[in-house]
Amino acid sequence: MTDLSRFPDLTQKMDALIATARRCFDLRLQTNAGGNLSVRLGTADAIVIKPSGVGFAECTRENLQIVLLDGTILPSEHKPSKDLDFHLDLYRIRPDINAVVHCHSPWATGFASAGLEIPCLTVQTIEKIGRMPLIPLSLNGGPQTEAEISPVFRDPQIRAAVLANHGTIGVGKTLMAAQYLAEIIEETAHIAYVRDTLMAAHGRVTADLPRHGTAADARAAG
Repeated sequence: MTDLSRFPDLTQKMDALIATARRCFDLRLQTNAGGNLSVRLGTADAIVIKPSGVGFAECTRENLQIVLLDGTILPSEHKPSKDLDFHLDLYRIRPDINAVVHCHSPWATGFASAGLEIPCLTVQTIEKIGRMPLIPLSLNGGPQTEAEISPVFRDPQIRAAVLANHGTIGVGKTLMAAQYLAEIIEETAHIAYVRDTLMAAHGRVTADLPRHGTAADARAAG
């Protein structure tokens, strides 16, 4: 039997993941059993992650998986997430990342499927994200893996990205921080679509974009 006493914050982190997953589901950022989310445990050498085949609304302490950063999956009745490898690699290359939220939110994934990078067109997106790189499919046309994702996130300024024909990634120091980014990405994609539709309807081809996310930044630049 596995000794879990080495993970004193395990229950707390599991409950936080369950609550975040439920919020993501309730906001319709993820339906069915797709997507995944994970959180680093306090020991820093292990994570808790949603396994494959379990929906965001069905996460429980009993079905979440504990995985060591070396890839060892502690005993579980469930299959590991298809995206486990990129989650593990993000934690390895970025000590500042303590949580990852990956979902297939429809507005953002619509942009991703059109091969379009979501523009940071609100002051909040400029402040909270800065840029959301669009990461292409793998060379053989399959879903993105650590080979495509990790090089982008090696830049410590990158906090979010959009996966072509796949979904979004938000990372943060906490699960809620990563979840907020997932929500901002989806909100911004929705706003961008409405903006572009209105501009086309009114014959406009250009629109102003903010250069700064806060009034303090704007004053400093002036």
